[in-house]
Amino acid sequence: MDVFRSVSDIPADFGPSAVTVGKFDGVHEGHRAVIGEVLNTAHREGLRAAVVTFDRHPLRLLAPERAPVALVGVEQKLELLAETGLDAALMLTFDEVTANLSPREFVEQILVHGLHARIVMVGADFRFGHHSEGTVAVLQSLGAEFGFEVRLIPDVMPTSDRRVSSTWIRELLAEGDVAHAAKLLGHLPAVGGEVVHGAKRGRELGFPTANLSPRSEGLIPADGVYAGWLTDGDMRYPAAISVGSNPTFDGVPPKQVEAFVLDETIDLYGHDVLISFADRIRGMVKFTGIEPLIDQMNDDVEQVRSRLA
Repeated sequence: MDVFRSVSDIPADFGPSAVTVGKFDGVHEGHRAVIGEVLNTAHREGLRAAVVTFDRHPLRLLAPERAPVALVGVEQKLELLAETGLDAALMLTFDEVTANLSPREFVEQILVHGLHARIVMVGADFRFGHHSEGTVAVLQSLGAEFGFEVRLIPDVMPTSDRRVSSTWIRELLAEGDVAHAAKLLGHLPAVGGEVVHGAKRGRELGFPTANLSPRSEGLIPADGVYAGWLTDGDMRYPAAISVGSNPTFDGVPPKQVEAFVLDETIDLYGHDVLISFADRIRGMVKFTGIEPLIDQMNDDVEQVRSRLA
């Protein structure tokens, strides 16, 4: 998949294309259904399949206090988009310039002159341009003027009353229900970041952990112990993962993510890794001493083996 970071990066001979536009936070099953329609359409009509997306949620610029934490980081989003089979992704920086584009400017600069769109596929509630002034009707009017067709894609509804959405997935992660979140995402929820030095309490207890930097990307689920995976480059290892502050010890920062890799001794310091959550084992518990804690950690590891098997 070609990745363009600005319209100026798009080759002059790119296209003609079938395009969809969106935040694609998490690249969940709803997003994948939309992308699937774009891919099918592009294949049938001899077009390039492309998405236009953004490097952050628009609210991060427009109303930071209301901006949700992204489900995935920028690079993970691009990797997930690439897995769908798209030909190209235009990753726009959502800054003042982008935010102030009128609907006409957005269409003319990005869809027409940039991607040479022939078909634009969006949901019925699609909005775009400055102050979200652009509606589907506006897009259709501009399409008639500039020579592209607008096609509507229905929402994905795994239940009878709620469509798949990033909001729903955030709610599930806040409850620690990573298994249900994974079904809606179509992949395991994950956080990525650099492995940094911690207090080394896990090592002293016989369970050395890889501690993620507080500057990790991705939405961290509710406090607890999880079965999951640690991916380092091309290598993926089963792991018991702890999220949150450890209530048995004082002075542990909140929302710490630590992964104990099963049956391997690896030096991961300074590595950028991805920690994926498959299932929740238990919530956080305060223990009366070290021995009960070690007993529980041994049981956690066996639970992780069982869940991942």
